[in-house]
Amino acid sequence: MKQHFKGKACTAVMALGFVFGVATSLPISAATTTRAAASATPSITYDATRKLFRIDTGEVTYAFGVDSDGMLQTLYWGARLAARDPLGPARVSPGHASFDSPGSTSPQEYAGWGGRITIEPDLKAHFADGNRDLVLHYASHRIHDDTLEVELRDIRLDVSVWLRYTTDPATGIIGRSARIENHTTQAMTVDAASAASWNLPAGDDYSLRYLTGAWAREWNLQTRAITPGATEIGSRRGTTGDQNNPWFAIERGNQWNEEHGDVWFGALAWSGSWRIRIDQDVLHQVRVTGGYNPFDFSYRLAPGQSLQTPVFYAGYTPHGIGEASRMMHRFEINTVLPQRAETKLRPVLYNSWEATEFKVDEAGQEKLAEAAAKLGVERFVIDDGWFGARNSDHAGLGDWTVNRNKFPHGLSPLIGKVHALGMSFGLWVEPEMVNPDSDLYRAHPDWALHFNDRPRSEGRNQLVLNLARKDVADYVYDVLDRLLSENDIQFLKWDYNRNWTEPGWPEVAPEEQQKVYVAFTNNLYDIMRRLRARHPGVEIESCSGGGARVDLGIMGLTDEVWPSDNTDPSDRLTIQDGFTYAYAPGVMMAWVTGSPNWVNDRRSSLDFRFLSSMQGGLGIGANILEWTPEENAVAQRYVAEYKRIRSTVQRGLLYRLLSPRDQSPQSATESVAADGSQAVLFAFQRQGHEAEPYPTLRLRGLDPKARYRYRLIHGEAVEGTPAEASGAFWMNQGIDLKIRGDLQAAGVVFERTGT
Repeated sequence: MKQHFKGKACTAVMALGFVFGVATSLPISAATTTRAAASATPSITYDATRKLFRIDTGEVTYAFGVDSDGMLQTLYWGARLAARDPLGPARVSPGHASFDSPGSTSPQEYAGWGGRITIEPDLKAHFADGNRDLVLHYASHRIHDDTLEVELRDIRLDVSVWLRYTTDPATGIIGRSARIENHTTQAMTVDAASAASWNLPAGDDYSLRYLTGAWAREWNLQTRAITPGATEIGSRRGTTGDQNNPWFAIERGNQWNEEHGDVWFGALAWSGSWRIRIDQDVLHQVRVTGGYNPFDFSYRLAPGQSLQTPVFYAGYTPHGIGEASRMMHRFEINTVLPQRAETKLRPVLYNSWEATEFKVDEAGQEKLAEAAAKLGVERFVIDDGWFGARNSDHAGLGDWTVNRNKFPHGLSPLIGKVHALGMSFGLWVEPEMVNPDSDLYRAHPDWALHFNDRPRSEGRNQLVLNLARKDVADYVYDVLDRLLSENDIQFLKWDYNRNWTEPGWPEVAPEEQQKVYVAFTNNLYDIMRRLRARHPGVEIESCSGGGARVDLGIMGLTDEVWPSDNTDPSDRLTIQDGFTYAYAPGVMMAWVTGSPNWVNDRRSSLDFRFLSSMQGGLGIGANILEWTPEENAVAQRYVAEYKRIRSTVQRGLLYRLLSPRDQSPQSATESVAADGSQAVLFAFQRQGHEAEPYPTLRLRGLDPKARYRYRLIHGEAVEGTPAEASGAFWMNQGIDLKIRGDLQAAGVVFERTGT
């Protein structure tokens, strides 16, 4: 018996290399794979004879089956196979020795800690009667359109785990999550819970890429060989954190690069404490497990209660890390962002922080708004200092009422002025925090995370509100709802400027307190979800002292993110390069700020600053009242030019041509419109070297048969460069630019003229 759902299996262009491995593929241009994947019809099937589940989506096949012990085993994850290619059945692994049980060496889809398990489990729990054994076997399944749900049950206890698989036909990215249900008559305490485990074929030639950082130096790409043992990345900070980001990529072989090589990649959609663990076992099998960070974690389920994990997304491509990035970008823009297909292009933004810091007032902000409008800015944002007793970072957080000394008539006159100038209006907020010097804290000191009779550690002179409490979450929602209802606001810059300490929740029973990690984040999501439903015209930016809360969870409820407080345009080349491995340029805000830069006192030209920032969502954060008429004219030109290319920059296919990593003196990126009609090239040189010419830049992703004419945003091409040539010419012969000296840049637009 065979069930078949939603569409016919695609005629395969991939031939099976080996079962539970990588399929060899016909040569396909990396430039075309992201677009071509949309044509592959998705299907989910179950073969009852072989007890085999098969997911075909995009250009990917994912298969798993039920072995003779009742466990779910991964069978294949790689390039899409032909419909009749043989897979399965799942077989219990014989292991390596008596020390290696089948439960540990068989590549399980979702393992409970019980029986003879010695690997990292997906689920670990204990029960009120003292039992800590949990053995999960297949029980049932259901398929609906592009979603598969598989039920696992313990061999004795009435405990179910429902595994959910969702598919994205455009990219082949699969989303996995688990719902843990306690149907027993006793309490069940979850000690550790993952969203999913992803199993790769056995091998000794894998390397791992992941992202690390710290404040003002986020998004550093790390690469290391995967060897026997475990590598863990994660956060214990209560939020995503910038020390690691919940994204990974694993490449196989020694020939991978931006365009070639098998890459498995994924990201966890969770904004609280998290962990991703990469194991290679005694049989050289690689397993990636991700979910809640088990440190200080405990989640008690009374009879009848359940716990839903976050979603762990993952994909595969045989076309290198560059294509893996482009697939993630497309998936985020079309599937993750709240507006999805209706997502608006990011407007050119002005933020007043660098000009005024906390010294905001109505007259000063009006002057800045007038100057911003003359530059072509489309959104004006007041940063910190507009509320409560907020004259420094020592006071006012929690008191989200307009400071009448600074704005005697409220915000309405300024908002009216901004709108009359043709711009939307936004505000900075930090709703999850409270200063001890605030009316809110004086009224409700118990609302901050704390342990009774223990110190309360401050960070940036503030404490973290316990959003896990319903009354606190309701307060945060109510004050923001009132702010948006009483003022014509289109945008919130939502900041978060410290990590958790003393994460106590003394108002609940001791055995319930460690739910705080899950309840806090779920309530944060609920607040944002409710605000978006009630105020659908309001957009939100996720900011956390820079890029410390960027993940697919928060991106599902926000429209853009702030990758770093470091706005130095040279440092930003590395920061933005690392960011784009995991996240789309279309959500990445990048500001033009003052020179010398406040981070490192480095001086740079306005041209270099604009071109660096135009690689994402363009913003301006400098004190523009100090700009000369000549600087204003330069800025006006760049803003106008950006509006002509931003659809390509924000929505197009990104190609990293020269990497700025490891302090490389050069950097170059190219964005290509989805229909191939336009390409935008940005080239930078941080430091000249012994009069060497700038490297030839060979473009990617163009239509080789079409004709493209180039024009310069800034810079100069070498003498003899044709004004127009075929896509094949620009991709093979390339373009040479005259970029000499330190902190120099060029920008080039290629427009398709015909075939």
